[in-house]
Amino acid sequence: MFTGIISETSKVKKISATKSGFSIEICNLRKAKLGESINVNGVCSTVVKKVYLPGRAAQNISFVYMPETLRLSNLRLLKKGDIVNIEQSMRLSDRLNGHIILGHIDGKGKILNITKEGNSQVFEIKIPGRNFKKLLVYKGSVAVEGISLTVVKVLRNSFLVKIIPYTLKHTNLKYKKKGDFVNLESDILAKYASRTKSSQHGFL
Repeated sequence: MFTGIISETSKVKKISATKSGFSIEICNLRKAKLGESINVNGVCSTVVKKVYLPGRAAQNISFVYMPETLRLSNLRLLKKGDIVNIEQSMRLSDRLNGHIILGHIDGKGKILNITKEGNSQVFEIKIPGRNFKKLLVYKGSVAVEGISLTVVKVLRNSFLVKIIPYTLKHTNLKYKKKGDFVNLESDILAKYASRTKSSQHGFL
């Protein structure tokens, strides 16, 4: 479980696609343990390998992903040298500064437009299907690339989020451009509310 407050960014060092699976290796993540859950661009990822770098406190760590994760996320679109957002799993004693994020991606959203508004940037992101749109609420929460953001407007086929300078500086959103795909996860509370409403109407 995560909060959507990115702790650091990391560079993709290696990508491998073999019969045994699709793996990504990133660098400069400290104190990660084998089996630990790490949020990578919004995807809950399990550390399967660690390589310590000689003379440095940092380490390289690797993850392996299943076909379902690759189908829903933008991980297969990553290239060596790309920057990814990183968040380690929350402790029960942590403050919930963002919102509850599971790291279970609902789909990819294409960036339709990026505009400036004062000192912030406005991202317009295509909605990946009607089911996802039902979970978007004005002033509600949404995770974009693992970042806890607020929905400022829901349009017919897209939605808007505004990125403050601090978030832009400390996440991979500063590298994103029109046409790129970002990982999306809707608010888990909205999912449960939608499920409860469907059950009350006899849709199980």
